[in-house]
Amino acid sequence: MTTVLPGSAGSPRSAAPAPHAVLLDMDGTLVDTEDFWWDAEVRVFAELGHTLREEDRRVVVGGPMTRSANYLIEVTGADIAYEELAERLNAAFLARLDLGVTLMPGAAELLADLARHRVPAALVSASHREVVDRMLRAIGAEHFALTIAGDDLTRTKPHPDPYLMAAIGLGADPAACVAVEDTATGVASAEAAGCRVLAVPSIAALEPAPGRTVVDSLRGVNLGFLRGLWAEPLPPA
Repeated sequence: MTTVLPGSAGSPRSAAPAPHAVLLDMDGTLVDTEDFWWDAEVRVFAELGHTLREEDRRVVVGGPMTRSANYLIEVTGADIAYEELAERLNAAFLARLDLGVTLMPGAAELLADLARHRVPAALVSASHREVVDRMLRAIGAEHFALTIAGDDLTRTKPHPDPYLMAAIGLGADPAACVAVEDTATGVASAEAAGCRVLAVPSIAALEPAPGRTVVDSLRGVNLGFLRGLWAEPLPPA
């Protein structure tokens, strides 16, 4: 179920400069966990007698569990049902989380700056709710007015639904929101929802595009930087 925390969700912000809200991906964007997922996938499939390839990693990175798990079953021919595999992957990932997680460079500073200026933030993840809630212990649930997990929706990334739900939940126009993402799947979701995008590639490279700015890390990214993303108008659709 979508988690709504006390904050400014639903408050009118039409007079405020963009961004009206900042919508942030979790794995690989705020927390250094993309390797955790891959390690979990490699471990589980090794237990099933299969070796994953590096090219498989590029396919599954940033994707929802349904897409990643079903792809890996198909490409390996593993004799396991999706439901059992999803359970085993989540268990392996959660076990890795218990060893500790690290915030990505600049993530804590960006979240603090948004809070200081009272800009609403939402966490928008394709990970399961159990994983998101566990991760919030490290990131700080107090930073988010709204959190959305992959199993809160019928359709998750790369569909626009997660970012549309986040913007609506915060009472913001998606076109006045900036989404912060690290993968092509997440970028596609945010752009389909009509958000400006700040891309911070983690595994695979991402290219700049109209409405999309690419940076090496979140170091130095603050509210002033995000407001600058609206300096150039988008071309007509």
